[in-house]
Amino acid sequence: MKREEGEIVQDNELLTLRDLKKWFPIKAKKFREEKSYVKAVNGVSITLSEGETLGIVGESGCGKTTLGRSMIRLNNPTSGQIIYNNMDITDYSEKEMRPLRKDLQIIFQDPYSSLDPRMTVGDIIAEPFLFQKLYSKEERIDRVKSLMKLCGLDPIYVRRYPHEFSGGQRQRIGIARALALTPKFMVCDEPVSALDVSIQSQIINLLMDLQEKWNLTYAFISHNLNVVYHISNRISVMYLGSIVELAEKEELYYHPAHPYTKALLLAIPNIDFKKDPLKAELKGDLPSPIDIPKGCSFVSRCPKAKNRCKEEIPTLEEIGKGHYVACFYPE
Repeated sequence: MKREEGEIVQDNELLTLRDLKKWFPIKAKKFREEKSYVKAVNGVSITLSEGETLGIVGESGCGKTTLGRSMIRLNNPTSGQIIYNNMDITDYSEKEMRPLRKDLQIIFQDPYSSLDPRMTVGDIIAEPFLFQKLYSKEERIDRVKSLMKLCGLDPIYVRRYPHEFSGGQRQRIGIARALALTPKFMVCDEPVSALDVSIQSQIINLLMDLQEKWNLTYAFISHNLNVVYHISNRISVMYLGSIVELAEKEELYYHPAHPYTKALLLAIPNIDFKKDPLKAELKGDLPSPIDIPKGCSFVSRCPKAKNRCKEEIPTLEEIGKGHYVACFYPE
Protein backbone atom coordinates (compact mmCIF):
# COMPACT_ATOMS: atom_id res chain seq x y z
CA MET A 1 0.00 0.00 0.00
CA LYS A 2 1.49 3.32 -1.06
CA ARG A 3 2.29 5.72 1.73
CA GLU A 4 1.42 9.38 1.68
CA GLU A 5 4.11 11.92 2.58
CA GLY A 6 4.00 12.67 6.31
CA GLU A 7 1.50 9.89 7.03
CA ILE A 8 1.38 8.70 10.65
CA VAL A 9 1.51 4.89 10.61
CA GLN A 10 1.57 2.13 13.21
CA ASP A 11 2.79 -1.47 13.27
CA ASN A 12 0.20 -4.15 12.38
CA GLU A 13 -2.07 -1.47 10.99
CA LEU A 14 -5.75 -2.28 10.70
CA LEU A 15 -7.47 0.98 9.76
CA THR A 16 -6.01 4.04 8.05
CA LEU A 17 -7.65 7.40 7.37
CA ARG A 18 -6.09 9.73 4.81
CA ASP A 19 -7.18 13.37 4.73
CA LEU A 20 -10.71 12.27 5.61
CA LYS A 21 -13.42 14.90 5.30
CA LYS A 22 -17.12 14.77 6.03
CA TRP A 23 -19.02 17.92 5.14
CA PHE A 24 -22.78 18.22 5.52
CA PRO A 25 -24.42 20.58 2.99
CA ILE A 26 -26.75 23.31 4.22
CA LYS A 27 -29.70 24.16 2.03
CA ALA A 28 -29.43 27.65 0.56
CA LYS A 29 -32.11 30.06 1.81
CA LYS A 30 -32.08 32.22 -1.30
CA PHE A 31 -31.80 31.49 -5.01
CA ARG A 32 -28.18 31.64 -6.22
CA GLU A 33 -26.95 31.88 -2.64
CA GLU A 34 -23.58 30.23 -2.24
CA LYS A 35 -23.93 26.73 -0.81
CA SER A 36 -22.37 26.29 2.61
CA TYR A 37 -21.30 23.22 4.58
CA VAL A 38 -20.93 22.03 8.14
CA LYS A 39 -17.31 20.83 8.12
CA ALA A 40 -17.76 18.17 10.81
CA VAL A 41 -14.56 16.29 9.90
CA ASN A 42 -12.04 18.40 8.06
CA GLY A 43 -8.95 16.48 6.98
CA VAL A 44 -8.09 13.72 9.46
CA SER A 45 -5.18 11.35 8.78
CA ILE A 46 -4.40 8.58 11.27
CA THR A 47 -3.66 4.86 11.51
CA LEU A 48 -4.88 2.37 14.11
CA SER A 49 -3.00 -0.85 14.75
CA GLU A 50 -4.51 -4.20 15.73
CA GLY A 51 -5.38 -4.54 19.40
CA GLU A 52 -4.91 -0.89 20.36
CA THR A 53 -7.36 1.64 21.77
CA LEU A 54 -7.26 5.12 20.32
CA GLY A 55 -8.96 7.68 22.54
CA ILE A 56 -10.69 10.59 20.79
CA VAL A 57 -11.41 13.63 22.95
CA GLY A 58 -12.62 17.19 22.44
CA GLU A 59 -15.50 19.56 23.12
CA SER A 60 -19.05 18.88 22.01
CA GLY A 61 -19.37 19.77 18.35
CA CYS A 62 -15.73 19.11 17.46
CA GLY A 63 -16.62 16.17 15.17
CA LYS A 64 -15.74 13.15 17.34
CA THR A 65 -18.91 11.17 16.67
CA THR A 66 -18.92 12.00 12.96
CA LEU A 67 -15.33 10.82 12.73
CA GLY A 68 -16.18 7.56 14.50
CA ARG A 69 -19.18 6.90 12.26
CA SER A 70 -17.13 7.73 9.17
CA MET A 71 -14.43 5.24 10.18
CA ILE A 72 -16.88 2.37 9.70
CA ARG A 73 -18.73 3.95 6.76
CA LEU A 74 -21.95 4.72 8.60
CA ASN A 75 -21.28 8.16 7.14
CA ASN A 76 -20.05 8.26 3.57
CA PRO A 77 -16.99 10.54 3.41
CA THR A 78 -16.98 13.72 1.36
CA SER A 79 -13.36 13.13 0.37
CA GLY A 80 -10.25 11.32 1.52
CA GLN A 81 -9.59 7.60 1.96
CA ILE A 82 -10.55 4.85 4.40
CA ILE A 83 -8.20 1.86 4.22
CA TYR A 84 -9.32 -1.21 6.15
CA ASN A 85 -7.09 -4.29 6.24
CA ASN A 86 -5.24 -3.05 3.12
CA MET A 87 -8.53 -2.53 1.24
CA ASP A 88 -9.66 0.92 0.14
CA ILE A 89 -13.31 0.86 1.24
CA THR A 90 -13.95 4.57 0.69
CA ASP A 91 -16.27 4.08 -2.28
CA TYR A 92 -17.64 0.63 -1.47
CA SER A 93 -21.33 0.20 -2.22
CA GLU A 94 -23.72 -1.12 0.44
CA LYS A 95 -23.53 -4.53 -1.22
CA GLU A 96 -19.72 -4.48 -1.07
CA MET A 97 -19.77 -3.28 2.53
CA ARG A 98 -22.13 -5.99 3.76
CA PRO A 99 -19.45 -8.72 4.22
CA LEU A 100 -17.27 -6.17 6.09
CA ARG A 101 -20.01 -5.10 8.50
CA LYS A 102 -19.25 -8.09 10.70
CA ASP A 103 -15.73 -6.70 11.23
CA LEU A 104 -16.75 -3.08 11.82
CA GLN A 105 -19.16 -2.43 14.69
CA ILE A 106 -20.26 0.42 16.94
CA ILE A 107 -21.47 0.84 20.53
CA PHE A 108 -23.85 3.80 20.67
CA GLN A 109 -23.93 6.51 23.31
CA ASP A 110 -27.51 6.11 24.50
CA PRO A 111 -28.13 2.50 25.61
CA TYR A 112 -31.90 3.01 25.52
CA SER A 113 -32.63 4.75 22.21
CA SER A 114 -30.21 2.43 20.37
CA LEU A 115 -32.33 -0.63 21.31
CA ASP A 116 -35.69 -1.33 19.65
CA PRO A 117 -38.26 -1.28 22.50
CA ARG A 118 -40.51 -3.68 20.56
CA MET A 119 -37.87 -6.41 20.40
CA THR A 120 -36.78 -8.78 23.13
CA VAL A 121 -33.15 -8.87 24.23
CA GLY A 122 -32.70 -12.19 22.47
CA ASP A 123 -34.03 -10.81 19.18
CA ILE A 124 -31.88 -7.67 19.48
CA ILE A 125 -28.64 -9.62 19.98
CA ALA A 126 -29.61 -12.18 17.29
CA GLU A 127 -30.47 -9.54 14.67
CA PRO A 128 -26.91 -9.42 13.19
CA PHE A 129 -27.10 -13.20 12.60
CA LEU A 130 -30.32 -12.77 10.62
CA PHE A 131 -28.87 -9.87 8.65
CA GLN A 132 -25.80 -11.92 7.69
CA LYS A 133 -27.88 -15.12 7.29
CA LEU A 134 -25.85 -17.10 9.83
CA TYR A 135 -26.74 -20.18 11.91
CA SER A 136 -29.93 -22.10 12.48
CA LYS A 137 -32.57 -20.93 14.97
CA GLU A 138 -31.25 -23.23 17.71
CA GLU A 139 -27.65 -22.14 17.10
CA ARG A 140 -28.68 -18.49 17.25
CA ILE A 141 -30.37 -19.00 20.63
CA ASP A 142 -27.27 -20.73 21.99
CA ARG A 143 -24.96 -17.98 20.74
CA VAL A 144 -27.21 -15.25 22.14
CA LYS A 145 -27.13 -16.84 25.59
CA SER A 146 -23.36 -17.24 25.35
CA LEU A 147 -22.96 -13.55 24.46
CA MET A 148 -25.21 -12.52 27.33
CA LYS A 149 -23.07 -14.50 29.76
CA LEU A 150 -19.91 -13.00 28.29
CA CYS A 151 -21.25 -9.48 28.83
CA GLY A 152 -22.44 -10.11 32.39
CA LEU A 153 -26.16 -10.69 31.69
CA ASP A 154 -28.17 -13.64 32.98
CA PRO A 155 -29.46 -15.69 29.98
CA ILE A 156 -32.79 -16.25 31.76
CA TYR A 157 -33.66 -12.66 30.78
CA VAL A 158 -33.46 -13.46 27.05
CA ARG A 159 -37.20 -12.87 26.53
CA ARG A 160 -37.33 -9.56 28.39
CA TYR A 161 -37.60 -6.13 26.75
CA PRO A 162 -35.12 -3.22 27.02
CA HIS A 163 -37.31 -1.15 29.35
CA GLU A 164 -37.06 -3.92 31.96
CA PHE A 165 -33.32 -3.36 32.38
CA SER A 166 -31.18 -0.68 34.04
CA GLY A 167 -28.98 1.68 32.03
CA GLY A 168 -25.85 -0.39 32.65
CA GLN A 169 -27.61 -3.59 31.64
CA ARG A 170 -28.93 -1.97 28.47
CA GLN A 171 -25.40 -0.94 27.56
CA ARG A 172 -24.28 -4.54 28.09
CA ILE A 173 -27.01 -5.59 25.65
CA GLY A 174 -25.64 -3.11 23.12
CA ILE A 175 -22.13 -4.48 23.61
CA ALA A 176 -23.37 -8.06 23.18
CA ARG A 177 -25.08 -7.09 19.93
CA ALA A 178 -21.90 -5.40 18.67
CA LEU A 179 -19.87 -8.53 19.54
CA ALA A 180 -22.29 -10.94 17.85
CA LEU A 181 -20.34 -11.18 14.59
CA THR A 182 -16.89 -11.30 16.27
CA PRO A 183 -15.71 -7.90 14.95
CA LYS A 184 -12.13 -6.73 14.64
CA PHE A 185 -12.74 -3.00 15.05
CA MET A 186 -15.30 -1.22 17.24
CA VAL A 187 -16.19 2.43 17.61
CA CYS A 188 -17.20 3.14 21.22
CA ASP A 189 -19.18 6.37 21.00
CA GLU A 190 -19.45 7.77 24.53
CA PRO A 191 -20.40 4.29 25.84
CA VAL A 192 -20.44 5.29 29.52
CA SER A 193 -21.53 8.94 29.47
CA ALA A 194 -25.19 8.11 30.24
CA LEU A 195 -24.33 5.80 33.14
CA ASP A 196 -23.73 6.26 36.87
CA VAL A 197 -20.09 6.52 37.90
CA SER A 198 -20.19 3.14 39.70
CA ILE A 199 -21.51 1.47 36.54
CA GLN A 200 -19.04 3.24 34.26
CA SER A 201 -16.09 1.37 35.75
CA GLN A 202 -17.86 -1.98 35.24
CA ILE A 203 -18.48 -1.25 31.55
CA ILE A 204 -14.92 0.01 31.02
CA ASN A 205 -13.48 -3.11 32.66
CA LEU A 206 -15.76 -5.27 30.51
CA LEU A 207 -14.52 -3.57 27.34
CA MET A 208 -10.90 -4.04 28.39
CA ASP A 209 -11.46 -7.72 29.20
CA LEU A 210 -13.14 -8.28 25.83
CA GLN A 211 -10.28 -6.54 24.05
CA GLU A 212 -7.76 -8.84 25.71
CA LYS A 213 -9.76 -11.99 24.90
CA TRP A 214 -10.72 -11.10 21.33
CA ASN A 215 -7.82 -8.82 20.29
CA LEU A 216 -10.28 -6.03 19.52
CA THR A 217 -9.28 -2.62 18.23
CA TYR A 218 -11.20 0.35 19.66
CA ALA A 219 -11.77 3.97 18.73
CA PHE A 220 -12.97 5.25 22.10
CA ILE A 221 -14.85 8.56 22.00
CA SER A 222 -15.50 10.34 25.29
CA HIS A 223 -15.71 13.67 27.12
CA ASN A 224 -14.33 12.07 30.28
CA LEU A 225 -10.57 12.41 30.06
CA ASN A 226 -9.99 10.22 33.11
CA VAL A 227 -11.90 7.37 31.44
CA VAL A 228 -9.98 7.89 28.19
CA TYR A 229 -6.68 7.79 30.06
CA HIS A 230 -7.66 4.53 31.77
CA ILE A 231 -8.63 2.62 28.62
CA SER A 232 -6.51 4.12 25.81
CA ASN A 233 -3.05 3.44 24.43
CA ARG A 234 -2.88 6.63 22.36
CA ILE A 235 -5.05 9.73 22.54
CA SER A 236 -6.01 12.13 19.76
CA VAL A 237 -7.36 15.59 20.58
CA MET A 238 -9.92 16.99 18.12
CA TYR A 239 -10.78 20.61 17.58
CA LEU A 240 -13.22 21.85 14.95
CA GLY A 241 -13.02 18.73 12.80
CA SER A 242 -9.23 18.27 12.90
CA ILE A 243 -6.73 16.48 15.11
CA VAL A 244 -4.53 19.04 16.88
CA GLU A 245 -2.48 16.63 19.02
CA LEU A 246 -1.77 12.91 19.06
CA ALA A 247 0.47 10.97 21.44
CA GLU A 248 0.78 8.02 23.78
CA LYS A 249 -1.47 8.64 26.78
CA GLU A 250 1.34 9.20 29.30
CA GLU A 251 3.12 11.60 27.00
CA LEU A 252 -0.03 13.57 26.19
CA TYR A 253 -1.27 13.85 29.77
CA TYR A 254 2.02 14.78 31.35
CA HIS A 255 3.63 16.73 28.49
CA PRO A 256 0.81 18.40 26.54
CA ALA A 257 2.13 20.61 23.76
CA HIS A 258 -0.98 22.23 22.27
CA PRO A 259 -2.74 25.06 24.21
CA TYR A 260 -6.10 23.39 23.63
CA THR A 261 -4.90 20.09 25.09
CA LYS A 262 -3.56 21.91 28.15
CA ALA A 263 -6.92 23.62 28.62
CA LEU A 264 -8.76 20.29 28.47
CA LEU A 265 -6.41 18.75 31.02
CA LEU A 266 -6.79 21.70 33.36
CA ALA A 267 -10.51 20.93 33.49
CA ILE A 268 -9.80 17.54 35.11
CA PRO A 269 -9.99 17.70 38.92
CA ASN A 270 -6.87 16.63 40.84
CA ILE A 271 -4.79 15.38 37.92
CA ASP A 272 -1.07 15.37 38.72
CA PHE A 273 0.70 17.26 35.98
CA LYS A 274 2.51 20.58 35.75
CA LYS A 275 -0.26 23.14 35.46
CA ASP A 276 0.23 26.51 33.89
CA PRO A 277 -3.14 28.28 34.26
CA LEU A 278 -1.94 31.52 32.71
CA LYS A 279 -0.76 29.94 29.48
CA ALA A 280 -3.49 27.30 29.29
CA GLU A 281 -6.45 29.56 30.05
CA LEU A 282 -9.19 29.07 27.47
CA LYS A 283 -11.87 31.66 26.74
CA GLY A 284 -14.80 31.81 24.35
CA ASP A 285 -16.87 29.14 22.63
CA LEU A 286 -16.08 26.71 19.86
CA PRO A 287 -16.41 28.58 16.52
CA SER A 288 -19.02 27.44 14.03
CA PRO A 289 -17.92 24.50 11.83
CA ILE A 290 -19.71 26.32 9.00
CA ASP A 291 -17.35 29.29 9.18
CA ILE A 292 -13.95 28.01 10.37
CA PRO A 293 -11.47 30.83 11.11
CA LYS A 294 -8.76 31.56 8.56
CA GLY A 295 -5.37 30.12 9.44
CA CYS A 296 -5.22 27.99 12.60
CA SER A 297 -8.73 26.93 13.63
CA PHE A 298 -7.84 27.61 17.29
CA VAL A 299 -6.60 31.14 16.69
CA SER A 300 -9.69 32.91 18.08
CA ARG A 301 -9.27 31.27 21.52
CA CYS A 302 -5.54 30.70 21.79
CA PRO A 303 -3.65 32.73 24.44
CA LYS A 304 -0.42 32.31 22.42
CA ALA A 305 -1.75 33.28 18.96
CA LYS A 306 0.52 35.40 16.74
CA ASN A 307 0.18 36.90 13.28
CA ARG A 308 1.39 33.74 11.58
CA CYS A 309 -1.42 31.77 13.23
CA LYS A 310 -4.00 34.03 11.57
CA GLU A 311 -2.68 33.37 8.07
CA GLU A 312 -1.28 29.82 7.94
CA ILE A 313 -2.79 26.43 8.80
CA PRO A 314 -0.50 24.29 11.00
CA THR A 315 -0.12 20.60 10.16
CA LEU A 316 0.61 17.69 12.50
CA GLU A 317 4.36 17.57 13.05
CA GLU A 318 6.31 15.14 15.20
CA ILE A 319 7.94 16.91 18.15
CA GLY A 320 8.97 13.74 19.97
CA LYS A 321 8.75 10.01 19.44
CA GLY A 322 5.13 9.34 18.48
CA HIS A 323 4.06 12.81 19.70
CA TYR A 324 2.44 14.94 17.01
CA VAL A 325 1.03 18.43 17.35
CA ALA A 326 -0.54 20.95 14.95
CA CYS A 327 0.83 24.18 16.40
CA PHE A 328 3.45 26.70 15.26
CA TYR A 329 4.54 27.34 18.85
CA PRO A 330 4.28 24.06 20.79
CA GLU A 331 5.77 23.67 24.24
